[in-house]
Amino acid sequence: MVAVMIGIDPHKASHTAVAIDPAEVPLGQLRVRACAAQAERLLGWAQAWPQRIWAVEGAGGVGHLLAQQLAAAGERVLDVPPKLAARVRLLAAGNINKNDPNDARSVAVAALRSAGVREARRDDHAAVLKIWSKRYGDLGRARTQVACRRHQVLCELIPGGVPGEITAGQAGRILETITPAGTVEAARWELAAELTEDLRGADVGETRKKLTTAVRAAGTSLTGLFGAGPVIAAAVIGDVRHVARFPGRDPFAACDGTAPIEVSSGGRKIWRLSRRGNRRLNHAIHMAAITQIRHRHSPGRAYYDKKLAEGKTGKEALRCLKRQISDAIFACLQADARRAAAAAAKSPGGQPGNGSASSAAGSHPEHRLFGQATPGPATHPTTPAGADTPAPLPAPLPSRASGRPGQGPGEARPRSGARRASPTRPPGSR
Repeated sequence: MVAVMIGIDPHKASHTAVAIDPAEVPLGQLRVRACAAQAERLLGWAQAWPQRIWAVEGAGGVGHLLAQQLAAAGERVLDVPPKLAARVRLLAAGNINKNDPNDARSVAVAALRSAGVREARRDDHAAVLKIWSKRYGDLGRARTQVACRRHQVLCELIPGGVPGEITAGQAGRILETITPAGTVEAARWELAAELTEDLRGADVGETRKKLTTAVRAAGTSLTGLFGAGPVIAAAVIGDVRHVARFPGRDPFAACDGTAPIEVSSGGRKIWRLSRRGNRRLNHAIHMAAITQIRHRHSPGRAYYDKKLAEGKTGKEALRCLKRQISDAIFACLQADARRAAAAAAKSPGGQPGNGSASSAAGSHPEHRLFGQATPGPATHPTTPAGADTPAPLPAPLPSRASGRPGQGPGEARPRSGARRASPTRPPGSR
């Protein structure tokens, strides 16, 4: 058992640390200013407890830098979700005030009593993918916002506006043909010109190149999945980080929101659409599913049509396909982890990887799941010998045992009074 657990409540300007023993008795507290010497001051203060573990609230958010500094110093750091720490504080006996020392103590208690708290690891290549994936998404949303505003301004300058999507060059040529009649129209013309320049500045081309280069350097097999290009692969790897933290495909599906949730009571067995989980992962899987459905030659479209023939609605068939893609992504990530562990073991001074990933079921390298990555005809020319080819994908995972005949792992269960998902409109391209 750990001798001392040190909880940290991080903020932008300061960090508050509270040390407790296994009986949750406070041993000391310290408040440090957020500066270059923050980790050094905390380590100096904690020298009185050689057997210690640090618990940082939100080690992936505000406390990310501090957690990375402590991990780089050789300390063991746990990542405590803010909601978990808040529950500890609210359920504590007595009148617990909301302040930084109490918050830090709640973080320490949550880390001490919760078995599912993850250990914060040092940033690796997955962090690079997450950075460029987030940048790509931010630029895409900014471009969409600016383009919509420009269309609205053009509607006030041209009767009927400009139908369809227009590029920055086309918008410039259209503005050249417009002669403002007054000061109001002149202001609108200038605004449309500025929005056009803003659209040129929000170009996603360079970011996509950097993202593609980072995905290629990762050597992942995710890009071999039909509909999963560099953008989706970067989003998945950046959010999953270490696939070994998932004991199986079912917990992974619960994390990405493709597994239904049970809301049964008594003799009624009801399963509903999950709104939980990582919505970025869910969105990436949704984009891959939509891409497969749009291409009739893809195995994913065949699976979708099969579910429609079984009497499922379009939304239910889409959910079934998303669950199948989730299982395929999980198998790909496990295969990547095994290859990385094998490479580390063969390298000088390498250590064998986590053996939990090697027990994955259904990952034969001679089979592919849901086809090739690039949409195209059903038959592809043979790749010349010696050329770089995508890593083989694992075989389809066997269906789980089910009390209902013909029900696979990704199929939506019958819903009685269940709330259905609202249709999601995918972006124009990914």
